[in-house]
Amino acid sequence: MPHRYLLPAAALLAGTLALSACDSGSKPTSGTAETLDADFDAYKKRFIDSLWYYNPEWASGAGYHRYDSLLVVPSAGRRQTEAAARTRRRKELFTYPVGQLSVNNQTDYRLMENYLESARFYTDSLRDWQWNPANYNVGGSVAEILNGRYHPLDRRLRAISSKLIQVADYYEAAKQNLERPTREHTNLAIRQTQGGLAVFGPALLDSVAKSGLTAAEQQELRGRIATTRLTMEGYLRFLQTDVLPAGNFRSFRIGPELFNRKFALDIQSRYPAGEVYRKALAHKQELLRDMKQRAARLYPQYYPSQLRPADSLAVVQAVIQALSRQHATPAGFVPAVRDQMPTLVRWVDEHQLLTQDPTKPLVVRETPLYMRGSGAGASVSAPGPYDTGADTYYNVEPLDGQSAAQAESYLREYNTYTLQILNIHEAIPGHYTQLVYANRSPSLIKSIFGNGAMIEGWAVYAERMMLESGYGGNTDEFWLAWDKWNMRVTLNAILDHEVQAGTITEEAAVRMLRQEGFQEEAEARNKWLRATLSQVQLSSYFTGYTEIYDLRQELKQRQEAKFDLKAFHEQFLSYGSAPVKYIRQMMLKDAAPAG
Repeated sequence: MPHRYLLPAAALLAGTLALSACDSGSKPTSGTAETLDADFDAYKKRFIDSLWYYNPEWASGAGYHRYDSLLVVPSAGRRQTEAAARTRRRKELFTYPVGQLSVNNQTDYRLMENYLESARFYTDSLRDWQWNPANYNVGGSVAEILNGRYHPLDRRLRAISSKLIQVADYYEAAKQNLERPTREHTNLAIRQTQGGLAVFGPALLDSVAKSGLTAAEQQELRGRIATTRLTMEGYLRFLQTDVLPAGNFRSFRIGPELFNRKFALDIQSRYPAGEVYRKALAHKQELLRDMKQRAARLYPQYYPSQLRPADSLAVVQAVIQALSRQHATPAGFVPAVRDQMPTLVRWVDEHQLLTQDPTKPLVVRETPLYMRGSGAGASVSAPGPYDTGADTYYNVEPLDGQSAAQAESYLREYNTYTLQILNIHEAIPGHYTQLVYANRSPSLIKSIFGNGAMIEGWAVYAERMMLESGYGGNTDEFWLAWDKWNMRVTLNAILDHEVQAGTITEEAAVRMLRQEGFQEEAEARNKWLRATLSQVQLSSYFTGYTEIYDLRQELKQRQEAKFDLKAFHEQFLSYGSAPVKYIRQMMLKDAAPAG
């Protein structure tokens, strides 16, 4: 379940461009703590201003549309500029005595510092600009501008027209950058470039035709659209006829050294990668014990005329198979997701789990073509902190083009029980709800540098919390479905580590996911695909969930009868998408002990 609001490799790579913006020359003033914090607040604004100027696509995604018309050409010269600028920006940041700042600003300082370290790591060490052809696709950014509501159509079309001026240079730089890419990312780039081409089709041309642009402007934009299509088709041919046949590929595995460093920078957990891996292995065994107990109770209900197998895993598998037969039709899958949203809203309100904002729309839609192909069936595209009134999209990939067998396998995986848990995770009170709160955060830094483990961890925590509140009737069926779902989160972390820092094969991985995760064949194959295309992100779910749940239990023990679940949720979410380890520090500092 990857999400648009996370910072992918391409975003972090592009993010380094911000650092070559004008040097602020800022130094902290001397005086009171209030003066120091005020000065740091001013510096944060300058830091963000320069970030957006050199990162127009990231800025657009955050709802800051001043630079929509710019397209950054990812050339070697640009990377040289970035390296020098990063050094200057680090020197500026280090002039502030972090220990003397407010707790809120200390957290922002650490996020800014981590961003600078990440940007350098992605460019100089990971170097995915060199081996991931899928980093280069103008379709997504143009689609966001075209579909946005923040400016009149004519203004958005003029921004698109200006952006397309440098498309040829952009894709030429992409070709020059690529050196021994991975086969897996090359195939992804082919699929997503084909999807990106659809952005420059009838919908965009119809918008041009009905716009108020002058005849000359319309003609110019149509010409640039045609040029863009030809350029993207050329990039597609380059990948299909030059890169793929050459067969000069590197491994998709980044290895333990890069994985451990990327984990530390991306996840920002209290725990190193190896400890999370060990925790996941232990949690897997806990889940298996609970699944066996619940399945043993359910087996006579679903197989009344059969003796229970001696193999406890076979009992679990049989009960899961029985539950999986209850699912939507292929055509009814997306409507089933849409229809459940009001039920989740009512449950959260009636059980006082947290305060919701009915003014923030959630739109369930079919996943746009340019976003398909990564192996994720559902995702959230949320407005950024500058565009909080815009729609949040819950993207659900339809089953078009799948064979009957593939669709049935997928629907059995996302059966009646699991689909509800998925909707809790993606929508209410999971990602959608958390992001509404994040956009209210007084810290723009925390909104911009949103921590993926906190975001994913909250969504996983929300699943368990909803069932603990009685959602689903506290039945063995729902809890068994959750166990299986949480097993997937746990196996995500195990698989991520064993794929990217280890040597596990596809067949061994699929066997683990099917036998110990009780996953359908299609789901297991898709997870292998994701594990080859991403690094560390699959670990974020388990890591964030574990840290959030542990924090809640720690506060419950400290506050005893004074602990209030709704207050915990709202305070936790009020800090924005900061790493859980920093939220923990702030909440424990503020928490009054029982007595």
